[in-house]
Amino acid sequence: MTPDTPLNRIDDDDYPAYTMGRAAEMLGTTPAFLRALGEARLITPLRSEGGHRRYSRYQLRIAARARELVDQGTSVEAACRIIILEDQLEEAQRINEELRRRPADPRDRADV
Repeated sequence: MTPDTPLNRIDDDDYPAYTMGRAAEMLGTTPAFLRALGEARLITPLRSEGGHRRYSRYQLRIAARARELVDQGTSVEAACRIIILEDQLEEAQRINEELRRRPADPRDRADV
């Protein structure tokens, strides 16, 4: 196992590397928009030791998707709900696909 160093975090999508200001700048939005996504529980930024919000690349991708929906006229709350439901659907489809690939277990039959 390699020690946890700053260089090991470069490719970590979950590492909270971006301040709120930088994240908003990258997304072309405002800090208030990011706070609204947090209030809607779409993303939960981590906090620095000083209490400042920090965002990961993964969270920025989710925020970018929300911004696309908002730019198309969807409310922030509805955009967050849509993204959450899309994520749940994707997870359910992944689970269904895994279950379809498993060999049938004779104990699972209803007529036994």
